[in-house]
Amino acid sequence: MKTFDLVIVGGGMVGLALAARLANAPLRIALIEAFPPTTPLETVTHRVSALNLASQHLLTQLGVWQDITHIRATEYNAMHVWEKDSFAHIHFTTVGLGISHLGHIVENHVIQQTLWQKVNQQKNIEILTALPQTLGLTESHAMLSLNDGQMVATKLLVAADGANSWVRKQANIPLVFRDYGHHALVCNVATTEPHQHCARQIFSKDSILAFLPLHQQHLCSIVWSQPGEQAEHLAQCDEEEFNRALSVAFDMHLGLCQVQGERQAIKLTARYARDFAQNRIALVGDAAHTIHPLAGLGVNLGLQDVIELARTIEENIKADVDIGQYRYLRHYERKQKKEAMKMLLVMQGLKDLFHGDHPIKKMIRGIGLSATDKFSLVKTELMKQALGL
Repeated sequence: MKTFDLVIVGGGMVGLALAARLANAPLRIALIEAFPPTTPLETVTHRVSALNLASQHLLTQLGVWQDITHIRATEYNAMHVWEKDSFAHIHFTTVGLGISHLGHIVENHVIQQTLWQKVNQQKNIEILTALPQTLGLTESHAMLSLNDGQMVATKLLVAADGANSWVRKQANIPLVFRDYGHHALVCNVATTEPHQHCARQIFSKDSILAFLPLHQQHLCSIVWSQPGEQAEHLAQCDEEEFNRALSVAFDMHLGLCQVQGERQAIKLTARYARDFAQNRIALVGDAAHTIHPLAGLGVNLGLQDVIELARTIEENIKADVDIGQYRYLRHYERKQKKEAMKMLLVMQGLKDLFHGDHPIKKMIRGIGLSATDKFSLVKTELMKQALGL
C-alpha cells in the first residue's frame, strides 16, 4: 500500500491547480487521473472559460499563465449585456477600475494541459493513471483501491472529480440540486463583424446567448442557454439552419454567423453539496457546486476553492496539526459554502429576472438595467465582485 499526505482525485483544471499550488509544501501528494489530456494544443476547441483577474493571478503564481498566453488566451476589455426587443442594456468597461482588461477567454484544454505539464515536473507528486474502485474511511486515513490493483492511503482525500463526483457519492455526501430546465449549446462561430475584444450577452424570453471573443477578431465561442429540446435540435440541424437561427437570435450584432466545427448541447443543473468537507475528505470545484454559465464564473469559483483549501492546508501544516481532520477543514468549508451559495443565488436571480416577456416585467428590467448603467459606483462594485478584486 502506498501512503500519501494528500490524494487528489481528478486531473481537470481545478484538481491540477490545487496540486500545482502545493508544489512547495512538505507533503507527499498523489494525483489520480485515468485519462490524461491528449488534445493537441494547436487544436482550437469549443469548451472555454472566462477567467477573471483573481484566477489569472493564481495561474501567474503557479507559473503557467505565461505559457497559456503564448498558446491562446484572448483578453476582453468590455462587456455588453442587453435584452431582446427592449431598451434594457448595460455596458461594462475597465474605466474607473485601474486595470487594462476585464478577463481572458481561454480554452479549457489549454489551461488543463499547461497545468498538467507543470504538475508532471513537481518533485512532491506522483501521478497515478488509474480509476478509483473502492473508498474506505477510518479515523486516521482515507483508503482507496484502484483498478490497476494498487492500494492508496492518505491523510486527506480531495474530490476534484467533477459534477458527478465518484468521491462525493462514495462518501455519501448529499447533494441539493435544481434542474435549470435549459441546455447550454456550445460551439465556435465565425462572424462578419470583428468582436473588438468585447464579450456580449443577450437575454430573451426563453434563452440567454453569450458571444465570447477568441484569438481571431472574427471568431467567437458561444454559450446559448435554452430549453433542452430546442438546444438538441440546433445541435443536430444542418449548418445553414443553425447559422440563420443564431444570427437572428443575436440581433445581427456581429453580422452573419457561421458555425465552425462541432456543436454540443449540455444539460444545465445547479448543484450544492451539503458538506464541502468531512473527516479525511474535502470537495473542490464542480464536485462541490455547479452554477449556471450565464456569467462564465464557474471555473473561477472552483479556482477560489483551490486558493482557500491550499491556504487552509498550509496553515494546518504550520500549526503542526492533522491536515485531514474535519475540525481543521471547517474554515475552508464555511468560507467556500458561503461563496458558492452567494453565486448560486445571484445566478438564479438573474435567470429569474429575465425570464418571461410580460410588458410590465420588461419595463422594470429596462428601467433597472438602464439606471444601473448610469450609476458608475454601482457598476464598479458589480465588476469588482465579478472580477474577484
